[in-house]
Amino acid sequence: MVTGYRPRLFQLEMARTVAEAIAGNGVLVAEAGTGTGKTFAYLVPALLAGGKVIISTGTKTLQDQLFDRDIPTVREALTVPVTVALLKGRANYVCRYHLERVQNDGRLPARNEVRYLESIARFVQSTTTGDKADCPAVPENAGIWSYVTSTRDNCFGSRCPHYDGCFMMGARRQALAADVVVVNHHLFFADLVLRDEGITELLPACNIIIFDEAHQLPDTASLFFSDSVSTSQLIELARDSRLEAASAAKDYAPLPQAAQALDKAAHDLRLAFKEDNGRLPLRMLEGNRAFESVFGMVLERLDELAVHLKGQSERSEGLMRCWQRAFSLAELAERWRSGVDGDRVKWIELFSHSLYLNSTPLSIAETFRRQLEDRIGAWIFTSATLSVDRDFSHYCGEMGLAGARTANWDSPFDFARQALLYIPQRLPDPNTREHTAAVVRAALPVIEAAGGGAFLLFTSLRAMRDGYDLLKRAFELCGLDCQLLMQGEGSRSEMLVRFRELGNAVLVGSYSFWEGVDVRGEALSLVVIDKLPFAPPDDPVLSARIDKLNREGRNAFLEYQLPEAVIALKQGAGRLIRDETDRGVLMICDPRLISRNYGKRILQSLPPMKLTRNAEEAAAFFNMRATTPPAVTPANAPSATMR
Repeated sequence: MVTGYRPRLFQLEMARTVAEAIAGNGVLVAEAGTGTGKTFAYLVPALLAGGKVIISTGTKTLQDQLFDRDIPTVREALTVPVTVALLKGRANYVCRYHLERVQNDGRLPARNEVRYLESIARFVQSTTTGDKADCPAVPENAGIWSYVTSTRDNCFGSRCPHYDGCFMMGARRQALAADVVVVNHHLFFADLVLRDEGITELLPACNIIIFDEAHQLPDTASLFFSDSVSTSQLIELARDSRLEAASAAKDYAPLPQAAQALDKAAHDLRLAFKEDNGRLPLRMLEGNRAFESVFGMVLERLDELAVHLKGQSERSEGLMRCWQRAFSLAELAERWRSGVDGDRVKWIELFSHSLYLNSTPLSIAETFRRQLEDRIGAWIFTSATLSVDRDFSHYCGEMGLAGARTANWDSPFDFARQALLYIPQRLPDPNTREHTAAVVRAALPVIEAAGGGAFLLFTSLRAMRDGYDLLKRAFELCGLDCQLLMQGEGSRSEMLVRFRELGNAVLVGSYSFWEGVDVRGEALSLVVIDKLPFAPPDDPVLSARIDKLNREGRNAFLEYQLPEAVIALKQGAGRLIRDETDRGVLMICDPRLISRNYGKRILQSLPPMKLTRNAEEAAAFFNMRATTPPAVTPANAPSATMR
């Protein structure tokens, strides 16, 4: 028996539906509201079915929860002798070869990296996994990890001198031998790309593939089916070339000089843009002579390094791999600059210290559909947010899942009693400069009534920072005794720990806190969303997809932009009620929910909460005692739908 387990009708229905899909090697798209217990609903039939199972998740938190808690619990309750392996991407495992190389070189960019390197070297002497998560002495985001882990480009595979003791290969062997393998979406799609290129696949063949948090798949798939060249890759190539030259070609000075020249050119390419971050379509760079000049210099320096690497490549396996990488990156970069493909969009993404040249498919449906056809077995896609008012056509269309069985189970929570939806009156248009200040003014009395315990979720980093500054000043003026936190003051996990421990904190965040966050109880009783999460129309990928749909005579807004916004909004709204005893207010500060025709469709996609436009009623909700809920009308009752 599982301690505290209570039978749930929708959980049993979902389990039966998953079992039917597994038995028939079918494709199932299943939406299950918060509290349904979907994890057990797919684990029980999957473990009872036998055969090989891959479970892919969107977050490391859920991956660890499945491996450490949920699967062992279900396995023990069912008394089935299944073996389980947790498999992560190669960047999570220390590479003995690269560790040894950087130890011999002795040059690191920062002093604290030397101390971290010593800690990692001691860790490798005692660990059996090589997983950096098991090395608490070194932060997971420390720069040293990029020196002592491998990438797909610089891994030697079976030709590595440390192949027999490779931590990543050890984890892979465990995965091959296990009945159930827990991975994340990034690793799953990385494996598909390798398999398409004829390289031995990392993940084993399987009978059942289950995607939890499946709403993330379209974005992840688009990422991995894209072609990309980054300044980070160029800088890492330059670094690896220098290190390999120091080991195997000390007498050939032109090689490290060429590596240094490429490193400088890559940094100059990033410095050609003043923006800290952002996305730019290729057409915005046409006629930009400064960019064309620096980019041309990068290609020249890359070609020069490739020539030197080719001449020295027979001296070591490492130099050979660097030459192959230089050739591949040069080919990708040249194709990005000169090639024309109507089925893809070319764009640049800027980060604080790097730049990516991307070529992204306008649709991944056909590519992913072929993957389903190539693997015989059951495919299960599940999440709390896959449909728009019970319509799965947008998701299935994006993923190439035409003909898939779909099913929906509402949350068993009593939203009519536990929650209130508050849409303030007289708010300015969400696209005006006055909107963020108006959101803060409207939220303040509700925050005060709640006594803190609030998330304020913004759709942009700029609005988040402005909202934080306005709240900070307002808290000081009115003397509100609540700790104010902002995304970025620590890792997400650290911020959540602080938020829970404080009990009455107010956390201001952006998309990092819209999903994958679980805060139960009174620590979170108010979720404020500044506006409907429509993606910026000037985003190059979105803009290209909108143009394509419109050229085909379709309605891009209703078919693509609106469904995307609804699914994102459902994720943000899902932070509020996480348990049968939770109570709270969902406050959405976007007048378009009322003023636009599509607002009704959005509201129908949210849980069945009572709606108010009255600020006093929203504030009074926190003073109401939980009462026995009234009889729920069929229109508002939790329900299940299948087709």
